[in-house]
Amino acid sequence: YDTVDLAEGRFTVAVGDVVGHGLEAATVMGMLRSALSAASRAVAGPAGALEVLGMYARSVDGALAATAVSVLVDTRSHLLVYSSAGHPPPVLLHADGTCELLDQATDPPLGARPEHVPRPQAGMPYHPGDTLVLYTDGLIERRDEDIDTGLDRLTTALGDLVGREPDQLADALLARLGVASGARDDIALVIVRV
Repeated sequence: YDTVDLAEGRFTVAVGDVVGHGLEAATVMGMLRSALSAASRAVAGPAGALEVLGMYARSVDGALAATAVSVLVDTRSHLLVYSSAGHPPPVLLHADGTCELLDQATDPPLGARPEHVPRPQAGMPYHPGDTLVLYTDGLIERRDEDIDTGLDRLTTALGDLVGREPDQLADALLARLGVASGARDDIALVIVRV
């Protein structure tokens, strides 16, 4: 996960996941995180940054099939601009408890295509006080269960927990989803009040 502060009231938030566990996987993720941070500063928009990251991933052993999602938060226009490379969709939790999935700009994981193809990008307006939730698949996926069931469980829990501060929301969400003591897969959870 990473955040990058950009000029003029804008910043990016990103979360990614690599295949595997341990030191090798952590090393690969560190390399991808640094590359995405640099790309987010150098090119326009999350899709462009993920395109650069995908090209870089082809040269890093263990980086193929890694997933990532990047969201640009523009605090002036109250707009979220996002792109996903095979990653579960972020959730925008509104102050009234309703949730929207940022799922309109999804593409295959990093390095999955042998040729360069531009990645999709989409935008979604937000209201000040909404909450942006990014996470890795370990938060929602369960063995022998459809991913939509996990997404429904996540959005229902978020709606029930609306109004909490981000740190309290994170703790309560992990407990509600039954992973406060850990899970089979690694979990990264980033919660931002926008």
